[in-house]
Amino acid sequence: MESQKHSVAQILEIERPIDVVDIGASPIEPDPPPPYKSLLDRGLANVYGFEVDSDALETLNKNKGPNETYVPHAVYDGEEHELKGCNARGMTSFLEPNTELLACLHGFPEWGTVEQRISVPTVRLDDVEEIESIDFLKIDIQGAELEVFRNGMNKLKDCLVIHTEVEFLPMYEGQPLFSEVELFLRDHGFTFHRFEPLISRILQPLLINNDIRRELSQVTYADAVFVRNFTKFDQLDPVSLKKTALILHEMYGSIDLAFRALMACDAKTGASLVRDYGELISKSGRE
Repeated sequence: MESQKHSVAQILEIERPIDVVDIGASPIEPDPPPPYKSLLDRGLANVYGFEVDSDALETLNKNKGPNETYVPHAVYDGEEHELKGCNARGMTSFLEPNTELLACLHGFPEWGTVEQRISVPTVRLDDVEEIESIDFLKIDIQGAELEVFRNGMNKLKDCLVIHTEVEFLPMYEGQPLFSEVELFLRDHGFTFHRFEPLISRILQPLLINNDIRRELSQVTYADAVFVRNFTKFDQLDPVSLKKTALILHEMYGSIDLAFRALMACDAKTGASLVRDYGELISKSGRE
């Protein structure tokens, strides 16, 4: 499989690495590594990350490679806001935890307890001059994602894929849910692609095998992947189409959608990327 991944990048001949912006860059254990990690490890991506937690930022900077930059700015709407520092770092948010809802879920009443309140200046994504282009956006900032999109669409006008956390239950007071995020991004040319992954929880008071993290029936949150509307791939330039194909193949194994991107690219350039990619996929399936 590794040789296949290298070959996909080689047949596409993308001269410039994928430009990645990661808002809320530090992964929360036991979360998996970011979806772009394999591209980053092979020098196929440049990452510009934001992380407001000082300890997490220190760890990121200590372990970063040559294609990574991390800064302490809080991305939101450009105003100063109260950051609610929760018992579990992964619950820290500009929004107030919804204690009524959290009380229905195992673990969350403790994890969502606010232990510190600090006033934090924020920046609009559109105002970050250091970011020249965004091909891939990953964002996980506990319910504040939609406000970032609203204040970042100039930077995101050429973005190809967005990987964002979304909620189906209001874990925070006044939090926009998946339906609102999807409608906003759809209005700005993105199509929902898939959940990666979709997370459920056991509602109180039932508990199975004393496992408070066990999944069952109530869907709570997910990482959602949005791509440029694939019915309008012909509106993208060839480089964007090749980058789209690489992201979809490498990060999500979405070979059907990658195939469509390369079809549109070939139609513009007269190349034979679809043939080369199809042969590569076919060969991989026989091995």
